[in-house]
Amino acid sequence: MFIKDWKKEILTIPNLLSLFRLVLIPVYITIYLKDKYFLAATILAVSCLTDLIDGKIARHFNMISTVGKILDPLADKLTQFSLILCLASHYPVLWYLIALFFIKELFQLIAGAVNLRRGKMLKGALISGKISTTVLFISLIIMVMLPDLSDTIVTVITAIDGIFLLVAFADYVCAYHTRESKFQSIRESENEI
Repeated sequence: MFIKDWKKEILTIPNLLSLFRLVLIPVYITIYLKDKYFLAATILAVSCLTDLIDGKIARHFNMISTVGKILDPLADKLTQFSLILCLASHYPVLWYLIALFFIKELFQLIAGAVNLRRGKMLKGALISGKISTTVLFISLIIMVMLPDLSDTIVTVITAIDGIFLLVAFADYVCAYHTRESKFQSIRESENEI
């Protein structure tokens, strides 16, 4: 069955856009490290735009796939992580954000794997996670575009990002431990494709 439908499963416009976002990561890192901040911010804006577009295309044209459900958040997380890591070389206070980001994502990875073994998965990203991602991307793009921000402003931005990450983290902890309505069986997920 999978071999017959591999094009439908893998070669979709949303999946190709997610792969494009993954390819943009080393391009962004190289350009940022060469101190071409405006160009780096432009690349990030393109990445964010393709992230918005791929989800809309997937839902509108019924191109949702299991590969896409893995690839899209992977592209998001790797982009965010590489972005924070690059900025931390310029703004050391961001190492705290990296630690929080890593702990949150590690929890989600482990909790997700445990639930997959039980035949369940979250129905989708929680709204708090989506808001946190949006706030994080906007604030980090601002830091890339304005490389001479004061330490005080960067600390405030980092604190705001940290609060949004903590709220999303707490929401995911609750979702994985108390909200059965947030889950669907893997079979239900396969029927959506």
